[in-house]
Amino acid sequence: MRDFFGVLAAGPVFFVSAWLLMVFAGIVGADVGIRPFGYLTSMVLTIGLWLVVAPAMGAVAGSRRRR
Repeated sequence: MRDFFGVLAAGPVFFVSAWLLMVFAGIVGADVGIRPFGYLTSMVLTIGLWLVVAPAMGAVAGSRRRR
């Protein structure tokens, strides 16, 4: 049951993290050398980040659980 609620909680966290990515890209855009981008682009980048980071987090969590 805990996994079910974890999946439900991931939805709002996704939208908030996409919004934060958009905000921080606007703040540091001039310093880093990127143009600020919109919310839809931020959502696509967030999906990409989650697809890269999620397997690594699962591997770390799985290795800690086996100990």
